[in-house]
Amino acid sequence: MVELSPFAHRVQLVSGLVAAVVVLVFLLGSPGIGKKPLSTLERIQHRGYLKVLTLNSATTYYQDIDGPNGFEYQLATWFAESIGVKPRFVTVPRFAELYPELLFGGGDIAAAGLSQGESEFSRSVAYGPTYYQVTNQMLYRKFNVGRPRRVSDIVGGRLKVIAGTAQAKLLRELQQQYPKLSWIEADDIAAEELIEQVDAGEVDYALADSHEIALQRRYFPELRVAFELGEPRQLRWAYNHEEDQSLAEAISEFFKIIEADGRLTQLVHRHYSHVEKFNYSDIRTFTRRIATHLPKYEPLFKEAGQKVGLDWRLLAAIGYQESLWNERAKSPTGVRGLMMLTQTTARQMRVENRLDPVQSVRGGAEYIARVRKRVPKRIPEPDRTWLALAAYNVGMGHVEDARVITQSRGGDPDRWIDIKENLPLLARKKWYKHTRYGYARGWEPVKYVENIRQYFSFLVDLDTRGSRQAPGSEKPRQDVAPLAPSL
Repeated sequence: MVELSPFAHRVQLVSGLVAAVVVLVFLLGSPGIGKKPLSTLERIQHRGYLKVLTLNSATTYYQDIDGPNGFEYQLATWFAESIGVKPRFVTVPRFAELYPELLFGGGDIAAAGLSQGESEFSRSVAYGPTYYQVTNQMLYRKFNVGRPRRVSDIVGGRLKVIAGTAQAKLLRELQQQYPKLSWIEADDIAAEELIEQVDAGEVDYALADSHEIALQRRYFPELRVAFELGEPRQLRWAYNHEEDQSLAEAISEFFKIIEADGRLTQLVHRHYSHVEKFNYSDIRTFTRRIATHLPKYEPLFKEAGQKVGLDWRLLAAIGYQESLWNERAKSPTGVRGLMMLTQTTARQMRVENRLDPVQSVRGGAEYIARVRKRVPKRIPEPDRTWLALAAYNVGMGHVEDARVITQSRGGDPDRWIDIKENLPLLARKKWYKHTRYGYARGWEPVKYVENIRQYFSFLVDLDTRGSRQAPGSEKPRQDVAPLAPSL
């Protein structure tokens, strides 16, 4: 063994320290070494997209003639934009596969009308804030079976639910109280098909969410809600538990913002309010006339819609509201024809014969387009069109009065959801005596607009569902008002 001199020993120590420093510098300078790991939110932002698991249904995500639509689609798109990324939607074939796909398939969020505690996987995931409340409703068809009033009345009947849902779990809990209660769990159908099976008599009853039933009952006037079961469900997004809370905090902050600025309320209103109080005897008549009357006038609506830049189905909805598609219609006040034009409006629109459907549709389309141009351009769709329809019915002056009242009461004068609450005040002296244009039967334009929304939505949904050949499926002009069917 050779003993080093003190000097050599110091040289060796210094050399060792230099080598250690060099190695440390190298490690610190290497990519990913020594850096703080990315949070869940940062990883999503780094890759540039949010992976959203959802279902292909009327209440979540679907493709209509103009592209993707749906309540969850819009909500998730807003959230993706709020964190600076694009949404990427993945439709899961079956409800029962949503949670496993979220846990093991790499989804960021599941946006599909979920609720806490509905699944055996619920404890394995986290949930965001509540954004909508629904109830479990028992559905049956009038004339097929008598109305059941309690759970015991459906024992022995053919009851069906979708596998993996809160309704299936609820029935298993009820079976402890009603041992003879039986049902079928289907995992290969959506809520729409389940509801159709009740109407077709393939099953006697179905248990489903209230908003799904409300949307579909429009097409099946004989369907009825017997009663509600269990507690209301609070709909939420689901996501995986993470070590950090970045995604959870971003979701929570997002819902706080859209609730505070009114976007959440407006989205609910656009998708569901027009079906909450639907007149089912009216929809029977409407459905019949789609088959017997609309084919004759459809080319006229399409041609006029292309000329003025409006969806032809919106014009058709206006025509139905006005005359039930009756070209000879006449009211006690003297308005006449398919679009029920007044003499003054007919003169302004150069309509010589109000009973001529060609002239009537052209004149009505040009008039609503003219009214729409008077609505401030800063107001986005679909509110701009709803305000134009209200003005078409009651006059722009009264609509402006209602906007002033809306603003004075703390509402947004550019949003239909706020304005429609204040239009009826034009019939109260306390309010109209301070307006420029005075008294108006303000409840009439509210009903007018809501009816047209129903008819328009119905017509577009028919095309989307493929229930009839989809006229108007050609590419619209760029200046056509962008109205989505659920708006």
